[in-house]
Amino acid sequence: MEQQTEKMPNKNVFSTQINLAKFEKATEEEKRQQDVMSESTTFFKDGMRKLMKNPLAVMSLIFLIFILLVITFAPMVVPYSYSQINTVNGVRDKTAKNLAPFEYSEMEQEYMAEGGKVFPHIMGTDAQCRDYFMRIVYGTRVSLAVGLFASILVLIIGLLYGSISGYLGGKVDLIMMRIVDIIYSLPDMLIIILLSVVLDEVLSGVIQGTVFARLGVNMIALFIVYGLLYWVGMARLVRGQILTIKNNEYVLAAKASGAKSGRIIRKHIIPNCISVIFISTALQIPSAIFTESYLSFLGLGVSAPMPSLGSLANEAREGLQSYPWKLWLPAVVICLIVLSFNLLGDGLRDAFDPKLKK
Repeated sequence: MEQQTEKMPNKNVFSTQINLAKFEKATEEEKRQQDVMSESTTFFKDGMRKLMKNPLAVMSLIFLIFILLVITFAPMVVPYSYSQINTVNGVRDKTAKNLAPFEYSEMEQEYMAEGGKVFPHIMGTDAQCRDYFMRIVYGTRVSLAVGLFASILVLIIGLLYGSISGYLGGKVDLIMMRIVDIIYSLPDMLIIILLSVVLDEVLSGVIQGTVFARLGVNMIALFIVYGLLYWVGMARLVRGQILTIKNNEYVLAAKASGAKSGRIIRKHIIPNCISVIFISTALQIPSAIFTESYLSFLGLGVSAPMPSLGSLANEAREGLQSYPWKLWLPAVVICLIVLSFNLLGDGLRDAFDPKLKK
């Protein structure tokens, strides 16, 4: 007993080593703060909080929202159409050809001198007396719609193909990836031209009188090429992510519990690589916009009179020295939209990719 009591530590040993005078009792407010649990967060909330701290991404997002507001509400304010030839008091105005921004034609000046009111041409007019601002507005609509639709198409096909290839693996993965390699080797420009020639004869009568007639056969060929060719990058990215995720413990536990492959892909694998998929889709939009713009510049885009930013720049080449603003206005819009999407995509990558922690 005496040996045991000697080995027991003295209660006052720790009190002599710590200066109790340096400690203060917690106030009532500090006690209440300890009782309140910290606010719960999610992956999306945490990513958006990081995104809002990126000034370039925020500026890009604000600019894109501004562009969306302009192309949505401008046709409600400006009394012109993209295909409407300028008229003054119901009379066709032949003097409104190639006007500079905020310049009035001779008929408009005479009408205003008589007390009439004329809405200004914010960006002037084109060679056919059509308001250039509204043509740029509708051209931006077409470019953004093509970019969004093409990105969604690439996302759906690439996600399905890459998920199946990466999850099944083995010979299935080998065969599917060889198909991807073959598609990578196909020249997209040549296929677009060939499809435009073939579909022009096949679809010209079919799409007549429908909404697709406003886009034209060339744009339909562009969408088909996106569905055939441009999804391979997304498929490879998704496959690589799934190959690294499918051997994790939670996936093996789901397999052991008897979960089907479709449920495992849908509930466990894809949600864990959704950030990479989301970022890649955001970066695909400016690529699709730029592709549509240069194809329209080459005459393979939307059909007249529907404008596109690329087709407007192509039409402006004829009077480049006399009317330079007709070229640089759509060119600046293309550059700003593509730059904004690229900066926003970079910001999304920095915010949502957990591997890029500062």
